[in-house]
Amino acid sequence: MLNVPSPSFPAARSQQRVAASGQSGRNKVALKPGHSLMDWIRFSKSATDLTGLRGRLIEVTQEELQRHNTRNDCWTCIRGMVYNVTPYMDYHPGGEEELMKAAGIDGTDLFDQVHRWVNYESMLKECLVGRMATAVIKAAVPSSPQSSLAPPMSMAAPTEKDSRPRYDWFQTDATVNLVVYAKRKIPSSGCTTVDLEGGALRLEVVLGNMSYMIHLRLADDVEGNVAGKKTSLETCCRLLLPALHYRDCVLVSKTEVNHNTHVFRLQLPRGTVMHVPVGKHVYLKALAQGTEVVRPYTPVDQSLVGAPQDPDLYLMIKVYPDGVFTSHLSSLHVGDCLPVSGPEGTFSLRPLRDVTDLYLFAAGTGFTPMARLIQLALQDMDAIRKTKLLFLNRREEDILWRRQLDELAAHSDRFQVDYVLSDPCEGWTGRTGRVDESMLQDFLTRPHGSKCYVCVCGPAAFTELTMGLLKQQGFSEEELHAFQG
Repeated sequence: MLNVPSPSFPAARSQQRVAASGQSGRNKVALKPGHSLMDWIRFSKSATDLTGLRGRLIEVTQEELQRHNTRNDCWTCIRGMVYNVTPYMDYHPGGEEELMKAAGIDGTDLFDQVHRWVNYESMLKECLVGRMATAVIKAAVPSSPQSSLAPPMSMAAPTEKDSRPRYDWFQTDATVNLVVYAKRKIPSSGCTTVDLEGGALRLEVVLGNMSYMIHLRLADDVEGNVAGKKTSLETCCRLLLPALHYRDCVLVSKTEVNHNTHVFRLQLPRGTVMHVPVGKHVYLKALAQGTEVVRPYTPVDQSLVGAPQDPDLYLMIKVYPDGVFTSHLSSLHVGDCLPVSGPEGTFSLRPLRDVTDLYLFAAGTGFTPMARLIQLALQDMDAIRKTKLLFLNRREEDILWRRQLDELAAHSDRFQVDYVLSDPCEGWTGRTGRVDESMLQDFLTRPHGSKCYVCVCGPAAFTELTMGLLKQQGFSEEELHAFQG
């Protein structure tokens, strides 16, 4: 989040890429049967020699690394450590083409652009060849916490036109107050994450693709209660890419949405305040058979209709019987802990400022980023005259929050929802089939003088197909946004 995106960041097929470029996210491939994540975990623990070195670790020269650059003999270097990724080729969700981009070279930058949230050391530990002989390890090391509340001496007083943020503080008998000054209006959903833990205060303000971070070491103990207030904030960036910061959240409840989907309510630890901006996601992580697995999920509110402000996180998650991660989530009990990252993703509200017609295409749990976006459009963006959701599912019982969507459409002439089923029952009278050109032509309208914006979220194949069809309909990349599916 603290990285300044260059034209190539995230990479064109990055799983992080959800910007106005209209890319559909990381280009996943269809894996062969028996090549899922769980299959890789089992295979890597099967005592098979995955390096070809019979358990030896070696020092690898630059010349040696460069020699291993083919599909059947592929080594790569990540942060000074060399891995033989040849056995992993058929298990990589992004396909061998993505891995081959780092064949025989230092792949640290490529890895960080796409997968910095993945624990590669755990995933590839059986593929470790050794250390680079003369390695310059590219590590994302955040700066040490400051030991006082005084703003950094190196930060000169901002000029009148200086857009850099600055912060100040004041103290009362009972509280210490930090104020971040800026020039940009922030969304009602907020954009601040605060963690008070172990005598250190970590504050991050996220706007768009950039963030401003304050990390302080407190001289004295304070009560572990933190409150946040939204004001006018500015954005800034620091040129480093730190590891994701996780905090342990407590599972408060699991509420059934339909036959295979639940809303997991997670309580943040005392001393933490986290506002997840609309369109952003968080990462959850867990250990599956000794391997760390990480998955992104987009928070929703308690309800689509009249949801009160709540500091807890609500995650709508579909549980797959053979899913590595969701099976673990399903087994959790109230009171169990789950590590949760801060907000991630590159969705920005800026393109919506002048939009008059907002179109949303969601398949299955691809509905989750749309839920808060619908609320934002109806409550805070008066310029958006119409928000239309095309919600595709397999069967009628798969439709998420249908009653609330219907209620919202009945009470607001600015919102419309159409349902599409690919496997309908006999009594279904709505749309049927799969997304195609005729369906888009029927759903999309461009009133004279309007400015349209389209968001898409769902499985990778759905997103890729829909984005391609939208471009064929004449929508430009600046008018399209694909959420990570």
